[in-house]
Amino acid sequence: MTSNARELAQIPSTPSGRRNIVINGAMQVAQRGTSVADVGSGSAELIVDRFTCSFGGSTAGRLTMSQDSDSPSGFANSLKLDCTTADTSVGSSEFLVLQTKFEGQDLQRFMKGTSDAKEYALSFYVKANASATYVCELADRDNSRGVSKTFSVTTGWTRVELIFPADTTGAFDDDTSRSLDIQLWLHAGSTYNSGTLQQTWAGFTSANRAVGGDSFFDSTDRTLFITGMQLEVGSVATEFEHRSFGEELALCQRYYHTTDHIAGSTGHAAHILGVFTTIRGFFGIDVPVAMRATPSVSMAGSIVLRTPDLTTEGTLSSVSYYANLNNTRFVLDTAFSTSTANTFRGISIGSNGAFLFDAEL
Repeated sequence: MTSNARELAQIPSTPSGRRNIVINGAMQVAQRGTSVADVGSGSAELIVDRFTCSFGGSTAGRLTMSQDSDSPSGFANSLKLDCTTADTSVGSSEFLVLQTKFEGQDLQRFMKGTSDAKEYALSFYVKANASATYVCELADRDNSRGVSKTFSVTTGWTRVELIFPADTTGAFDDDTSRSLDIQLWLHAGSTYNSGTLQQTWAGFTSANRAVGGDSFFDSTDRTLFITGMQLEVGSVATEFEHRSFGEELALCQRYYHTTDHIAGSTGHAAHILGVFTTIRGFFGIDVPVAMRATPSVSMAGSIVLRTPDLTTEGTLSSVSYYANLNNTRFVLDTAFSTSTANTFRGISIGSNGAFLFDAEL
């Protein structure tokens, strides 16, 4: 179908522009880093923002997850999964799922649970080291319902287009909580693939969720690249809707934000600490966009307390904090070795240091 025909087919249900509800579908933003190794059982790992690898059932397989430059024409990045430990003895409850999650308030356009319910057009580009078949599921978390379809990958970049039916049962909640997942089942035991693939919306039946898929962990030669993911209203998958990097970054920062080290700033204060007594100080950090929910806050790497003349006074190992959607106030209780009340200190962030703000679904 030509580009114009695709656009015209969508106009009755969705105006042109802002069709895609997937955040970071072009895999541009990777705030946590560009690679994580030995990803495996019991963990849920993110590298490329908004895309998670989840595991279950004591899966023995392991993989490296990374942002990669191998991509189809029109894209610069992809998410790469590389099997590093095979798992050919598959336990019944094992699974590997690549997923992205959505807030209910962003899904109202699908009119789910009403007589006007709309279809779901999902598309993405994939490539692998060898031909394989996997399963894609839309999982309604508000109503415990799902629908699945198989898709194929080859050794070249191909675009997958999957049209999922409308669902007149069970509306999505209109809130900031997790309502829908796109789940790519890449490895599954008999608990999830021993039935008949559920290709129409229905309540979850575990055995019907991942039928017909291959195992990504069947060989250490296995790779999978994916990019250009788009979910939109309608029965036609239109061309990928590119957003500017700045827009995409801001959308990702609603869920996760990390403070950055300022290059060449060793010995300089990134934040000002007000010392109100000899044992207690306060400093605040504003996040660049309002977060989805009150974030959990943690520290990573080297974060140093400095005197007004920038002499190192100590290294922070933990702080208390009070957070809301827009900012966080940190409370530091310690014995300031040279301080007195009503003075100031500096908080320096080393090249490997950061404050991490997490409001993921």
